[in-house]
Amino acid sequence: MSKLIAVAGKGGTGKTTFTAILLRELVKAKKAILAVDADPNANLNEALGLEIDSTISEAVDSVKANEIPAGMTKEGFIEWKLSQSLIETQYVDLLVLGVPHGSGCYCYPNDLLRRHMDNLRGNYDYVVTDNEAGLEHLSRQVVQDIEHFFVISDASARGIRSAGRVKQIVSGLKTKVNNIYLIVTKAMETGIDDLMDEIKATGLELIGVIPYDPMVAEFDLKSKPLFDLPDDSKAVQAVQEIIQKTGM
Repeated sequence: MSKLIAVAGKGGTGKTTFTAILLRELVKAKKAILAVDADPNANLNEALGLEIDSTISEAVDSVKANEIPAGMTKEGFIEWKLSQSLIETQYVDLLVLGVPHGSGCYCYPNDLLRRHMDNLRGNYDYVVTDNEAGLEHLSRQVVQDIEHFFVISDASARGIRSAGRVKQIVSGLKTKVNNIYLIVTKAMETGIDDLMDEIKATGLELIGVIPYDPMVAEFDLKSKPLFDLPDDSKAVQAVQEIIQKTGM
């Protein structure tokens, strides 16, 4: 069974930047990786330099709209739609969950998605999920048994408190989480000493600090994939240290 890594944090904290660099490093270790973008504001594909053709939610919506062709079972149809949503590359495969539309219960499609994810996990060394702060898909146990959970915050008291609320959500999940860590991003040269009391109050283990990196800002400005950041990037080097600490 693959190891599941989950990343969460409020928008603008550098969550997707961390996820993209983490994937970059796991690829260098020649690992088979499935990336899952579970954030409604999906942009992990841009950070990886990949184009999206379809999402998981579109497959779910097709079932809700009863678009199943004659002669095909509901299970067969959604499994076909789910397989179409998988973006396969030489380095990283990607699933984008997207945003469901319409009303009503999504319990049955989510159950199928959970089974689809279980089947896919056997093909990979790592499954890395980029989640929204509300952790909706984790609360529905679409992905389960998390080995490493990284909560991302920027270097602000408000961001740290938000990270603490994410930890509270995780604590209430039925999903098993073996390790949960805090990562502080966009730290300036003055460091984060003034934030240590706020960090301690969250109950999260601070596993690393990612400094503000002009290279990341430049790549974002020019719409260049963060997956292609060079080895001398400050953010890349910080993520490498975090990976070493966790033993991944």
